[in-house]
Amino acid sequence: MMDFYFAPMEGLTGYIFRNAHHALFPHDIKKYFSPFIATKQIRSFTTREIRDILPENNVGTPLVPQLLTNQAKDFIRSACEIEQFGYDEINLNLGCPSGTVASKFKGAGFLAKRRELDDFFDEIFSAQLPRISVKTRIGRDEPEEFFALIEIFNRYPIAELIVHPRTQQDYYRNTPNLEMFGQALALSKNPVCYNGDLFSAKDCAIFTAAFPSVGTLMLGRGLLVNPGLVSEIEYHTMLEKSSVTAFHDMIYEGYRRTIHGDRNVLFAMKELWSYLIRLFPDAAKYAKRIKKSERLSDYEDVVADLFREREIVQSELLF
Repeated sequence: MMDFYFAPMEGLTGYIFRNAHHALFPHDIKKYFSPFIATKQIRSFTTREIRDILPENNVGTPLVPQLLTNQAKDFIRSACEIEQFGYDEINLNLGCPSGTVASKFKGAGFLAKRRELDDFFDEIFSAQLPRISVKTRIGRDEPEEFFALIEIFNRYPIAELIVHPRTQQDYYRNTPNLEMFGQALALSKNPVCYNGDLFSAKDCAIFTAAFPSVGTLMLGRGLLVNPGLVSEIEYHTMLEKSSVTAFHDMIYEGYRRTIHGDRNVLFAMKELWSYLIRLFPDAAKYAKRIKKSERLSDYEDVVADLFREREIVQSELLF
């Protein structure tokens, strides 16, 4: 059977979200990846970052913490701190396409500094650290950059290379470069996982038919819209509205317990609905009411109306 990972999304896939998903879909996801922690020289983790990866906040949920940095010493220090929490794998983010991140030569921007990247890997793989996996794009500017990058990756015992076959400049535009992903499969000496634009069971079936040797997929936006997507792919079990309702309620109650201030709770829930709303046909008026909600009571009313008055659609129609 295929293994599935849940890609991180800043502001959405924190421990409240992960725990709710794992509770309702316990056999779907082999690994959840935390939103990236940006390491700095002058401090350790923030309270929010610590809270997100604390073992007691992730009981039973298989989590891999992710670090964002281009400084080996900062990576090593942070990885050692994370190891003390009992984690046996750390993920390096070489995939974030954000302009503010890439302009500092971090995330996918680090891919433009190949000599520095090689030195970085040499230092962190020489340290006594947990397993290190890497989430990467295929280059900063051009897909052909990947041929030089894979030579660097192959020099080190990377636990897993998670490849999103777009460049940083692509951001999320265009389509994933499957030809270059095929090169990654052919050339990599390390295990390879695929990530990119798998939004439905049909998408996954088409991909696996083209790349039958790939045993691991990382899903992101598809799972944010349809939290039961893996069950649909693997077991042909269609998502039910009762599961969406329970998923929403667990996250909402979790946010109300842990987020200070009703406005902040509302902001977090509106972020969630920017994806979940696609499950429901003809839901523009509900989306507008959710967006305009200024009190929790208003928000609760519109969500209750939505769940009562609308049914969900099939995943192939969501994107």
